[in-house]
Amino acid sequence: MFIIGVTGGIGAGKSSLAELLAEAGLPLLDADQISHEMTKAGGRSMPEIEACFGADYLNPDGSLDRKAMAALAFQDKKSLDTLSTIIHHDVLLTIADRLQELSQSKAQAVVLDVPIPVKHGFLDRCDLVISVWADEEVRLERLEKRGMPREEAQRRMAVQLSQAEYEKLSDLLVLNNGSREDLRRQAQKILQDQLATRGIKFQDLL
Repeated sequence: MFIIGVTGGIGAGKSSLAELLAEAGLPLLDADQISHEMTKAGGRSMPEIEACFGADYLNPDGSLDRKAMAALAFQDKKSLDTLSTIIHHDVLLTIADRLQELSQSKAQAVVLDVPIPVKHGFLDRCDLVISVWADEEVRLERLEKRGMPREEAQRRMAVQLSQAEYEKLSDLLVLNNGSREDLRRQAQKILQDQLATRGIKFQDLL
């Protein structure tokens, strides 16, 4: 099974590329979506979260009380780090489980959409790592259209990896300064270059 990892900074278009690859028929595992699953009622992370923080940070249905936890994390970085470690660990375990299921179901290729390109559980699992990048102003405009204040967007971008750092850890860097259709053409080329040459079938995007 050929594993394509897609990563990139906020506003660059990482998820847009992953969605286009999924549109071509590839199963998609989205780390952000999985992290939300971990903190739902009955989620994989909830027993440890309750053990660490107590029932005051749970909703009546057993899911994470995000408002209460956010207030705590804002005041106490150690709590934020603990919560992040718990969820991060469980997300990677869940990805490993689902990759095994996909392999057993004879899937030929799969896409991992992961915002933080960690070595263990992501980079070491992928056969191809794609980083998506866009110019700073393009990213800021996209994030503002989503309703994020420019100052908050700049703050988040400042703590993420640089283009050079993403380029160093990836096999392929996709520049996404244009339209969705421009990105679609790049996705089609990736599919053609990486899957068609390996005899892996996919649905054309163009």
